[in-house]
Amino acid sequence: MNTDAVELRPATQADLLSVYRIEKASFPQPWPFSAFEDFLGEPGFLVAVDGSTGPKTRYRDASADGVVGYVVADSVPNHGRAIGHVKDLAVSPDRRGERVATRLLSRALSILGREGVGWVKLEVREDNDPAIALYRAFGFEPRRRIPGYYADGETALVMVRATEA
Repeated sequence: MNTDAVELRPATQADLLSVYRIEKASFPQPWPFSAFEDFLGEPGFLVAVDGSTGPKTRYRDASADGVVGYVVADSVPNHGRAIGHVKDLAVSPDRRGERVATRLLSRALSILGREGVGWVKLEVREDNDPAIALYRAFGFEPRRRIPGYYADGETALVMVRATEA
C-alpha cells in the first residue's frame, strides 16, 4: 500500500460507524459507539482514510468510506499545565504494519503539543507488544502498572512522555 494515499483528517459523524467497526475488530472490550460521539469535534480525534480504495474497497476490514484507522487524544488541565491523553488508537486488522498507526500517533502528538501540554500519557495492555513498541519509538516510557485495569482483569501499563519544548 502506498502510505501517501492515506489522508489524516478530523473525524466526522459519517466516520463513526467505520471507527466503531475497527474498534470492535481490535479490542476484546471495545468502547461503546456513544463514546466516539462524545469526542467528535476534539482536535485529537482523527481518522486515516485510504483515498485509493474509493467506494469499492478491496480490503475486507476497511470501510466503504475508506477509514482504515483512528486515534482519540485530548488534553485536560493539570495544575496549570495541560496533560495530554492518548485514549484510543486502532488500525483495521488487515492494514496493520503499513505505518498508519505511526502517522496517526505522530499527528495526535503534534496537536497535543500545539495545545501546550507538558506530558502525554496513555494506557496499554501489558501484553500488547506491537503497541508498546510503537509507543516506545515515540519516547513513551512505562511509568506504572495498574493490575485489573481492564474488565477482563488484565493489567495496564501507564506510559508517559514529555512533549518537545
